[in-house]
Amino acid sequence: MQLVLHYDGSGFSGWQRQPGQRTVQGVVEQSLERLCGQPVAALGSGRTDAGVHARGQSVGVRVADKWTAKSLRRALNAVLPEDVWVCSAFEMRPEFHARYSAIARQYRYYVGTDDDARSPFRRRTEYAFAFPVDRASLESAATSLLGEHSFRAFAVKDTAPESDGHRCSVSVARWDDRPGGLVFVVEANRFLHHMVRFLVGTMLDVASGRRPLSDIARLLGASDNLETSSPAPAQGLFLEAVTYPRELYA
Repeated sequence: MQLVLHYDGSGFSGWQRQPGQRTVQGVVEQSLERLCGQPVAALGSGRTDAGVHARGQSVGVRVADKWTAKSLRRALNAVLPEDVWVCSAFEMRPEFHARYSAIARQYRYYVGTDDDARSPFRRRTEYAFAFPVDRASLESAATSLLGEHSFRAFAVKDTAPESDGHRCSVSVARWDDRPGGLVFVVEANRFLHHMVRFLVGTMLDVASGRRPLSDIARLLGASDNLETSSPAPAQGLFLEAVTYPRELYA
């Protein structure tokens, strides 16, 4: 079965279960055990870091046949903490795997550019950016990400084996205007650790005149992240959606 979760990452030490830490996977598995009377593994489509949010985290679970997608969703939402919500649930084929079956993932990163972005009611879900932004430079930077590239320079070192190549195929990369700021929308077949946050941090430096636009193309050919801008803060990032082949749905 596939569960699709919304969660506010502010109160979690990320997705992955960790001893002595409150994590999304941990509270979901505790709730599943409470309902099923035995441990149930909750396998996420990917790990989100501390402070990162989701509106489309996909989770694979195997439960007794008595549970339908509808009944499990209802029961879980009755026992989960208020910062986690199952927005939908689907019956899946036995070969479904939340992580390895995914063919695309979409993230959104929210940037606040008005003065109200510093409000405590907005700071937990967006990055209050203090510098003027050149919109054309920002869009040009995003466009240069489209296609298949090595994103080694936009990832935490050792995020993947050296033999991996760190290549990702980006199908969507754009900046949209929104009230009070901007949102970066990016979709790819895979993402590396901190990749979206490194991209946003570097693009904002380009758009605010602190580095040239040509740096984006140069960094896409770099062998390390030593010249990449610092990653944007975690709280602006949302895992928006995970896509699977239609035939995996029962």
